[in-house]
Amino acid sequence: MFIDKQKAKHGSWRIPEKTLFLFTLLGGGFGTIAGMYIFKHKTRKLYFTVGFPVILISEIILIIYWLIYY
Repeated sequence: MFIDKQKAKHGSWRIPEKTLFLFTLLGGGFGTIAGMYIFKHKTRKLYFTVGFPVILISEIILIIYWLIYY
């Protein structure tokens, strides 16, 4: 989030939004959400403010389910 925020400020090439979601899907949910609010980046976009927590909560539920039933 910090790198993308800096690139946005300087008008240079940006990190694709799909990549940010990929980091979240690969287990970086806590980091991407923390970075979003610490650096105040992408906080106005609803699909980030809702999407990142939904992914994180879904992953936590899946992990709990897996731990209980396997």
